[in-house]
Amino acid sequence: MVALPQEMTFIAHGAGGGPEVLVPSRGPLPQPAPDEVLIRTMAVGVNRPDVAQRSGSYPPPPGASPIIGLECAGEVVAVGAKVARWKVGDRVTALANGGAYAEYCAAPEAQTLPWPEGYDAVRAAALPETYFTVFANLFGHGRLSAGETVLIHGGTSGIGVTAIQLAKAFGATVFATAGSPGKVAACLELGADAGIDYRAQDFVEEVKTLTGGKGVDVVLDMVGAPYFAKNIRCLKLDGRLVMIAFLNGHVAESVDLRPIMVKRLTVTGSTMRPRTTAEKGAIAAALEAKVWPLLAAGKCGPRIFQVFPLAQAAEAHRLMESSTHIGKIMLTVG
Repeated sequence: MVALPQEMTFIAHGAGGGPEVLVPSRGPLPQPAPDEVLIRTMAVGVNRPDVAQRSGSYPPPPGASPIIGLECAGEVVAVGAKVARWKVGDRVTALANGGAYAEYCAAPEAQTLPWPEGYDAVRAAALPETYFTVFANLFGHGRLSAGETVLIHGGTSGIGVTAIQLAKAFGATVFATAGSPGKVAACLELGADAGIDYRAQDFVEEVKTLTGGKGVDVVLDMVGAPYFAKNIRCLKLDGRLVMIAFLNGHVAESVDLRPIMVKRLTVTGSTMRPRTTAEKGAIAAALEAKVWPLLAAGKCGPRIFQVFPLAQAAEAHRLMESSTHIGKIMLTVG
């Protein structure tokens, strides 16, 4: 057993607020539960839910660490009594229930995966939040399959980058929206069949043109209320709208619901964090079987935009909120 320190550095966010509330602090190491591993963190991914938790609009679920952070990669330094797969010294990446902005993080064994072949800590840590979310929503709730067409909003976000690549890898035709010509170009570079600049173009009309008036099979949306009616108009018969966030609001008013019935549409969505360990573990197993080989082969993978040291988490959040990034923002530890 590795001799562990009594305390660790973590990023506190106090009572919440702007990025400036994120400051290094000291506290005790987390103690892994029987089904958890304790990871010496090497790298951490920064995600929109982290920003929401910091600002006070996304509290952790009961029993989760109050420390911000939902994904990390590093070395296993302790295992719970019921852990069977991992041993001290293994290098893993994990979808944490919280606590990743720290030198040590506890995560359920079922939500922990090996680094893909050829990956370092930063690239491995960039995987869990977006890959779990995209896989569960796009291919689970959205039922996207080979030969179908998908519209992905926010194509240069961490979620968007992952969704474009996975949709293409599994044989779909991909359209993506982004907010500038440079970001549209990045979507095309990632594999999108067409990119739409939503600031300069009406994405509903563009989808109509691209599909010969038929519409797409699936829309993956994180914008929310302002896009709801437009997303419905983009869908073809038996289409599916999958909502994974409400960045611009969650209350849609004066929406004509008749197309949902006429076109037999499915409107669905989900959040990842409240799911049970068993549910997240099933997603992890599917990812390891179906997606990890693609990562090892270089057929898809995270796009790292900028890396900050853990102590500069506030700067990472400022960058996240600026929406100027393309891909993942990361923190390194140690």
